[in-house]
Amino acid sequence: MSATQTDTVTPAPKQGFKARTDRYFEITTRGSSWGREVRGGVVTFVTMAYIVILNPLILGGFSADQATVDVAGGWLPNAQVAAVTALTAGVMTILFGVIARLPFGFAAGLGINSFLAASVVGQVTWAEAMGLVVINGLIIVLLASTGLRAMIFTAVPQQLKLAITVGIGLFIAFIGLVDSGFVRSSGFAAPPVQLGDNGSVTTLPTTVFVIGLIIIGVLLARKVKAALLIGIVATTVIAVILEAIFKVGPSFGTNPAGWNLNAPVLPTTIVAMPDLSLLGQVSFGAFDRIGVLAAVMLVFTLVFTNFFDAMGTMTGLANEAGLADKDGNFPRLKSALIVEGIGAVAGGAASASSNTVFIESGAGIGEGARTGLANVVTGVLFLAAMFFTPLTQIVPLEVAAAALVIVGALMVSQIRHIDFSEFSIVLPVFLTIIVMPLTYSIANGIGAGFISWVLVRSLSGKAKGVSPLLWIVAVGFLIYFARGPIEALLG
Repeated sequence: MSATQTDTVTPAPKQGFKARTDRYFEITTRGSSWGREVRGGVVTFVTMAYIVILNPLILGGFSADQATVDVAGGWLPNAQVAAVTALTAGVMTILFGVIARLPFGFAAGLGINSFLAASVVGQVTWAEAMGLVVINGLIIVLLASTGLRAMIFTAVPQQLKLAITVGIGLFIAFIGLVDSGFVRSSGFAAPPVQLGDNGSVTTLPTTVFVIGLIIIGVLLARKVKAALLIGIVATTVIAVILEAIFKVGPSFGTNPAGWNLNAPVLPTTIVAMPDLSLLGQVSFGAFDRIGVLAAVMLVFTLVFTNFFDAMGTMTGLANEAGLADKDGNFPRLKSALIVEGIGAVAGGAASASSNTVFIESGAGIGEGARTGLANVVTGVLFLAAMFFTPLTQIVPLEVAAAALVIVGALMVSQIRHIDFSEFSIVLPVFLTIIVMPLTYSIANGIGAGFISWVLVRSLSGKAKGVSPLLWIVAVGFLIYFARGPIEALLG
């Protein structure tokens, strides 16, 4: 349990709505309380809310000349993408919380939406791209329903599962450091990244990040209840005051001293009616437009990314929440994997891109969330965000980034349970941990870990302990890593 879990857990009442809810979500059984779940749900929403702003910037635009245009000249309006992003995140987060009863928030996955915008819609239309996402989701649901996905999950050695948790922790921290501007690209081959601007912290937003990091860190160290939530709110207030004084403004990609995504200013309007016109705008014509082989390779890439990103994220979050058993498995595993696949289907059908488990859920877990009730809170806030999108822009990305770095530190602490006494374990574990942040991909880290595990363990005389499923998945990852040359050979 994290340092913030200091509430006194009261016994569950024996009858009434609250008692039934407690029993259904196992709140008391998991050592939690209503207060922790609500706080955890709120914190998860705060750290995930940026997706309502960022996803439309990746998939859509405010006009055709600055949007990502598909092969037929079509584009997705920013406001419509924002509305369906909040809708699908809300629905899927609640659905996962109610069915899987775990505190893992859902929203449009950043890896897949970027892949769609950068690599897919240059070949197909947006509707056809979303059709491929739906197919990807249906395949994942099928794999989960037949139990194959759970079999692969349980076949992963505990040492690799712990390494995945640690790798995700470093990945989360790296995301926070980059989003805050504390770590930036140097623009050179060596070193590829640097501290701030030319080795110095020179911008107001990055300074706010540092302030938030210190505030939350001190509160956690002093075991203050609701440390993450208090820290986020306090730092946001500081950010709003500083922005009102210095008027830094957002960066918009041209102002390196500006706020990364949104400036922390009080909105002039609070309510905005959502435009849900993108719902159902799906086509399966990609197979005719680019051919079966090319479309199959795109689906293969989507499935592999979706499948293993989610598996890794769930592993890390379950370990951080203390819900995993000695083998790294967690309650209602099969249900969780099925609902995650449904998230891909729902995201594609709504043109919001595949919805999947968000690593930022670790912030809510760090605040004490242990059950699906926290997800219900997060989901309701996402649904409300459809109507109150101006309010989601008050918390700057730099403040959320501070919380992510803290959560990353909590997850990395799992490294103490890894066995470093045997090098056939050390190398796969190390590759799993280090490849995730350095390639900005959970799936890449898992792939490097799987391939090195089966090869190093088998060639060092420990082949009997390697599951045949791991060999199959390792071969799949080899194809995944070599998909560029394979696609070129296929024409």
